[in-house]
Amino acid sequence: MNNTFAMWRKSLSQLIMMSDKKEWDALDILSKWFIATRSVVGTITLYSGLIGGLLAWQYLHAAGKPFDFLMWLVLTLGLFIAHGTNNLINDYIDYTRGIDRDNYFRTQYGVHPLAQGFWDRPTHLRWFLVSGLLASLAGIYALLYTQFDPLVAWFFGIGAFILLFYTYPLKYVGIGELSIFIIWGPMMIGGVFYVLTGAWDWTVFLASLPVGLNVVTINLGKHTDKLKEDKVKRVRTLPVLVGETAARTITSGAILLSYLITFYLVFGPRFFTPVMLLVLVAYKPARMALQRLSKPRPDEAPPGYPIWPRWFSTVCFVHNRVFSNYFVYALIADTLLRTLLPGFWR
Repeated sequence: MNNTFAMWRKSLSQLIMMSDKKEWDALDILSKWFIATRSVVGTITLYSGLIGGLLAWQYLHAAGKPFDFLMWLVLTLGLFIAHGTNNLINDYIDYTRGIDRDNYFRTQYGVHPLAQGFWDRPTHLRWFLVSGLLASLAGIYALLYTQFDPLVAWFFGIGAFILLFYTYPLKYVGIGELSIFIIWGPMMIGGVFYVLTGAWDWTVFLASLPVGLNVVTINLGKHTDKLKEDKVKRVRTLPVLVGETAARTITSGAILLSYLITFYLVFGPRFFTPVMLLVLVAYKPARMALQRLSKPRPDEAPPGYPIWPRWFSTVCFVHNRVFSNYFVYALIADTLLRTLLPGFWR
């Protein structure tokens, strides 16, 4: 049991590399799901759900209304499972289209059960269908909870569409990155907020953008890292369409803009209290990411570099993790201030 818990913690905190099928077969079902769905990245979805919930808590507290913890939990877990479902279908489509083969980028940084022969296509599809069913049930519960509110129905429909068609054709025509920004920012955070409060708030929409911008930098970094491989395989991601220089500029801009929007929400409409400036703790990884993005990607791993071929994606992921952690910590403190001192910083 201790080994099981250790694997859960490991698979939620880092990408797992594994080459022995016997080792894979010995894993419990949850460890397999965490690893196959790359749940270490899926934690960004938990952040979005938590942020939407905290903003809803502030709104409801100010209005003297109760917060539905169960509904928030169902939404957040449902979104987390939906993210894992997307990763499963992403791997399946890329594998069946011949992308994730011949030591392609994806198979070099984490377990790919299908490409490595750990399971076959029918098994992969069963895992996808079960995950998809669980995520869908969470969405249906939200629809019932809101009495089939039209906006919630739109959120559900758009989310399902992007989940199913992100890998193909969205990623292949350069709008996969935009889809990720929209999903992890306005749709997840704004959607959780809307379901819990029944209100649409454009300031909440604006407050979701720093999170969405930081999430998409991971994707932009990864797609820039494998730009050459994708170009050969005719996967037309945004970096393939605009080139490495422009992709690096867009990624750097997204990082900077996430801070500027946060600062504006503190000192402009005072939607956030100054405690949100805690995100400045992420200054060092932000500087590291911007420095690396300012130069072209090397053709081969620098001496002693341990995690090649990840280059831009690594620094973007590290920055996102630190920024998101402190964004959440600060928002928790911000929520406590708004709850205990409702007139503070208004």
